[in-house]
Amino acid sequence: MSRFETLREAKLKQLGQVGPLVAASLCRRDVRCGNPHCRCASGAKHTSWCLTLKRQGKTHTVHVPRDMVEEVRQWVKEHRRTKQLLAQISENSLQIIRRHVTARRAAARGSAS
Repeated sequence: MSRFETLREAKLKQLGQVGPLVAASLCRRDVRCGNPHCRCASGAKHTSWCLTLKRQGKTHTVHVPRDMVEEVRQWVKEHRRTKQLLAQISENSLQIIRRHVTARRAAARGSAS
């Protein structure tokens, strides 16, 4: 097994350990509620959290309850990690193909002489 195949197998194992994930960005928003008598009208704004994501080319937002923010933050991190793993697996697979082609060409040149 080549070095690239070993790397790919290791990354595939890591991919098997993927937890919950979400393909989105977690955003914090500080907003005014609109009530002229609320504290946010003249001072500290209300904080809300949302996920921003793309679906069929359109941007969507989903409200995230305050008690879920840390959990959702981990899901976003897990998506990024998984995306990086997939890119590495893909690159390793391309290297395997390139090495195979190079080896076949070298073998063909050697047998043609």
